[in-house]
Amino acid sequence: MSMLKLQGALLRGTESFWFGVRSYSSARAKEEARKKWACEQVELLEVLEARVKQLQADNVSEVAIDEAHLPLSRKSSFVQLAPRKAAALSPARNEHASQREDRVTSQPSRWTEKLNKEKSLKHKHILSLETKLLAVKVGPRTKVLSPQRGGLLDEREAQRTATAESRTESRGRPPKSQPANETKGCLDDTKATAVRGTSGAESLVRSRSQKSAPEKLRVPIPIWGESERKLSLSLVKEDRIQHGDIQLSILSYLDTCLFLHQLERAHHCLQSYHRSHIQRKLLDVRMYNLVMHGYAKKGCLNRVGHLFYLIGEAGLKPNLDSYATALSCMGRSRVKWNVITRCLQQLKEDGFREEDLFGESMMYEGDEEEMVLSAIQRVVPAFQRPPRCPAKTCTVPLLRDYYAKGKPVSYPKLDFTAQQLREQFQQQLALEASDAITIDSVEVTKPLTAQTINARKTLSMLRSRWRESLVQSLRESKLHLDQRKSGPLSLYPFLCVLKDNEYVDIVLRSISTLPPQGESLVVIARELGTKIYNRYILQKKNRSGLVEKVQSLYESYARLLAKDTQPDNYLPREYWEKLAVESGFSSSLASKVPAWPHSVLVQLGLHLVELMVQALKMETNLQTPGVEPKLIPVLYHVYSFRSKQQIGFIRPHPILTNLLLEAAETTLTFDSCVMPMLCPPVPWVSPHFGAYIFSSTKLMRCVDGALQHQLLLENCPHGDLYPIMDSLNQLGNCPWKVNQAILDIVISIFNHKGDEKLAVPPPPSEAPQPAKHLPSGQPLAKLTLKREVVRCRKKALEMYSLRMDTLYKLSIARHMKDRVFWFPHNMDFRGRTYPCPPHFNHLGNDLTRAILLFAEGKPLGPHGLDWLKIHLINLTGLKKKNSLRDRLAYANEIMADILDSADYPLTGQKWWTNSDEPWQTLACCMEIAKAIRAPEPAAYVSHFPVHQDGSCNGLQHYAALGRDVIGAASVNLAPCDAPQDVYSEVSQQVEVYRKCDAEQGVKIAQILDGFIGRKVVKQTVMTVVYGVTRFGGRLQIEKRLKEMEDFPQEHIWEASRYLVQQVFNSLKEMFSGTREIQSWLTESARLIAMSGRTVEWVTPLGMPVIQPYHRSKVTTINSSIQSVFLKSQHDTNQKPNTVKQKNAFPPNFIHSLDSSHMMLTALHCHRQGLTFVSVHDCYWTHALTVDEMNRVCRDQFVELHNYPILEKLSKFMLQKYCHNVPVEWKKQKTDDYKRLVRLLSSVPKRGDFDLEKVKESTYFFS
Repeated sequence: MSMLKLQGALLRGTESFWFGVRSYSSARAKEEARKKWACEQVELLEVLEARVKQLQADNVSEVAIDEAHLPLSRKSSFVQLAPRKAAALSPARNEHASQREDRVTSQPSRWTEKLNKEKSLKHKHILSLETKLLAVKVGPRTKVLSPQRGGLLDEREAQRTATAESRTESRGRPPKSQPANETKGCLDDTKATAVRGTSGAESLVRSRSQKSAPEKLRVPIPIWGESERKLSLSLVKEDRIQHGDIQLSILSYLDTCLFLHQLERAHHCLQSYHRSHIQRKLLDVRMYNLVMHGYAKKGCLNRVGHLFYLIGEAGLKPNLDSYATALSCMGRSRVKWNVITRCLQQLKEDGFREEDLFGESMMYEGDEEEMVLSAIQRVVPAFQRPPRCPAKTCTVPLLRDYYAKGKPVSYPKLDFTAQQLREQFQQQLALEASDAITIDSVEVTKPLTAQTINARKTLSMLRSRWRESLVQSLRESKLHLDQRKSGPLSLYPFLCVLKDNEYVDIVLRSISTLPPQGESLVVIARELGTKIYNRYILQKKNRSGLVEKVQSLYESYARLLAKDTQPDNYLPREYWEKLAVESGFSSSLASKVPAWPHSVLVQLGLHLVELMVQALKMETNLQTPGVEPKLIPVLYHVYSFRSKQQIGFIRPHPILTNLLLEAAETTLTFDSCVMPMLCPPVPWVSPHFGAYIFSSTKLMRCVDGALQHQLLLENCPHGDLYPIMDSLNQLGNCPWKVNQAILDIVISIFNHKGDEKLAVPPPPSEAPQPAKHLPSGQPLAKLTLKREVVRCRKKALEMYSLRMDTLYKLSIARHMKDRVFWFPHNMDFRGRTYPCPPHFNHLGNDLTRAILLFAEGKPLGPHGLDWLKIHLINLTGLKKKNSLRDRLAYANEIMADILDSADYPLTGQKWWTNSDEPWQTLACCMEIAKAIRAPEPAAYVSHFPVHQDGSCNGLQHYAALGRDVIGAASVNLAPCDAPQDVYSEVSQQVEVYRKCDAEQGVKIAQILDGFIGRKVVKQTVMTVVYGVTRFGGRLQIEKRLKEMEDFPQEHIWEASRYLVQQVFNSLKEMFSGTREIQSWLTESARLIAMSGRTVEWVTPLGMPVIQPYHRSKVTTINSSIQSVFLKSQHDTNQKPNTVKQKNAFPPNFIHSLDSSHMMLTALHCHRQGLTFVSVHDCYWTHALTVDEMNRVCRDQFVELHNYPILEKLSKFMLQKYCHNVPVEWKKQKTDDYKRLVRLLSSVPKRGDFDLEKVKESTYFFS
């Protein structure tokens, strides 16, 4: 029994069937024998006729044969077949007839066997030649066709070949038509082969192992439809082919067709690929399920059955979604009970249970689940929907006790009532539903003049005209694409998922944000495509009812966070999951929208850019009325060189730029997903559900098109992701507010030509102009003048970019100034966490951080004021080598300067401006002044975040891994009276080397006398543990030397080259254990990459990590405006990039450890009721709770490194890379295989450092 039972049943429906089969009446045995002889004669004639045709056609590899079939292995279907003419048979005669017919079918004629064998051998030979040809010519280059030529994508991994593909159409009898009440709105064009030897109760259908009907030779159809192009396939592993760019393109195309209710278009696309043996390999069961799902909603059982047949013909196996779709269709169309019985029987034979149809992974919409349940209960009346599985337990050893439900735990509440949180959720819902928000700009508003008023009227008139022109052009282009027969896929459905005006709004919004120097064509295209996709997701979620369900859950979820409700012993994720189980909500619905691949987004954006360039016009006399009017393009496509590459740019006409400047518009428009949230984020409960309500946000952010990270998370045991999701929820639930005093000062400077020293960018009008004469008055040489122009232009571009970035931050901050807001978080593939809003967040620069305060305040307590003072001195960069007591005393000494800065920030002595972090220093000065002047400083409620920063955190993790005594002391793992400054120690060691070389007459060592300090080597020392090379380190030191006015500039290159060598030598001597571990990690990654696999590991918190570094693959997208080359270095079909894999593994591994430490600290701080946020290895909390956070931080660092991290890594890699090694690699590179096994088995030895000492170290984090 197998899937093929289902095919015959579904393809006919309830009363009629897909196959036209021969049924037997109560005729005599003699009549049966005569019929059998007649059939054999007819069959022999048909075979001979086909053989003649085959010999006559040399260019045809295979021929069509009527009624000539191989013996079939699966003989029954779960649908009872309707006899064509016969009367009803008695059970005994029916069984007798079936047995006789089975014998006939199982004994094909000698001629049939001979022809089939010859045909099979020839077909195998052709496929073998095709495979060899592809293997020789396959390459990493891919071509994506243009919409003007009718297509989107064309893989160019093989050159254009003349490989023919066999195609033979079966000539079986067509099925009977479906009853009108079951096939309303469905075309019954299903074709099937009539199979001999089927009784009236059972149909014989093809088994999964049987090949599909042979096909006539034809040129394969390219994916996005250019008929003269050749599609070539990468010869890749089966698990990789399912998630490539092409597969996502097909999946997204089918999804958009179904969204538009264009079932026939989707079905035609699927069949176009299925008919080709080569292109069929691009399909997976998800694509068949998508189309099947569309027909199931309409109750078209025959179409669902046909798709089941195609699944088997493609050599695929139906999954739970396939059976759920079939059963929902049966429940909707009310088929006979024996059809459902056979379906359930086959479901069990394929390894599933009825209960699995109601698991958490199932994604039902509307009444689908009820239809499945109804169908099952028709044959099993006692069946009930199984209860939701109990919450899985966390299996991570480090947190087993944390998640143990021993005694009740009371988690902290937010300072909001449940009703307030519900109201804020409604505001956030409205914001996301609008997809965009327009806010006031902080730039000072110029007085309205007649010129400004005229400019605004002109812009309004132009935009109105542009809108009409764009709408017309868009409709014409859609009509053109729809009428063109260019292959199975096209851009047409992607241009129909929104209303025409919505596309135009997105396009016109992008014009207003174009910088005067233009923007890269690829960047504009990708942004346009992404905005359309985000809007499409919003509509899909609305239609599926997901938003209503989330809204209902959030109203109950607010009770967990609100201060006016009883405390619950749940984490946010736990409580949401509890509510979801009670309401029957599944977060899997959020993952039902297929992601549009990067190439499709760019292709879609390119199409819209072409419409913009072609359709948007304006008059030349807009600013010069006396000139004769002439229509000119608003946008121009130009080329510019960037890093020796020619890049296409879209540049606005200077007239438009001047018009925008004259109009001086005072608003900015942002996508809603870039704004902070107005309510606590939806908790992360799965890799694809959390954070925003509408916006598509993933748990793990990745580069465009990289899918391997999301797949790892989805395949990971759900319980192993609990620590990751809970820590992200804790970070996202921290409420924030704006520091109004600092914001006002920054805006005043911003509108008064800025201040580069204080990181407030000046306006473009302040950009330097190229000097045309020397100080002596002589004109500059031509080459010198050219360099001066390039320098000034580069500076102007930098100033504009920084100015706009600051404008966005300040405008958003002022828009949020009277509100409380939240930053939802996600993480990168190493586990490092980031706020989702990109412009305004606490990971920003000094200015942005100074504007932010905790929304919830806490009294300073007995030591809070002291921590504020110590934090102030830490921000200044002074007294880094001094103890905390010395820093506190210094703060008291300069209290007059602190108060002066707080009271007169712009008119006083401005002590704060000389700080390393001037704006945060000023904010801290103001907070200290308020606390000191309070009647009772200990009771003063402070909202100010106090930071505790790790002391070269990367080296701390290395020293702890190797238990390196010397290294641990250098990075403050060991307790000491004063902080150890590793940067100063390295600079001192470098100075020792320099003196020795200077004495030996090394010239550059003599020149560097007096120039080697902590600042010169700090960045290189800090980043060496994160994989910086000698080349990168030299550039870092070169930059520091250029900042020294006294250093001779002509010796910078030689000096930086010398110093980077001495820095690396010093680190090697000081951190011997660190270098040993780093070398072990690097060499392991090199050997793994050489074996053709990427480096993977699992963090101590159970998160799977994979490095996405592969050899480059270039995708070419042709359009009438320009050919665009998309370079991808994360395609899993390409071989790993050995250099990047080995160089990136040590820093990525350390990053995964510091993120694990941060998450452990976040979880335990949350349990202790502390406010906690982080900027990687810099932890923030209230002044009151700094001591408690420090204790938790140290305890969790010790817990983390008491876990056998390197031993677990060795065991994991041996299991993954040495136990299941490809035989070819073992044979061809035996030495490399043995070396890898030996290397992974020999974990670097540890030193004698006692980790418990970290708990006593004051300056571990300080």
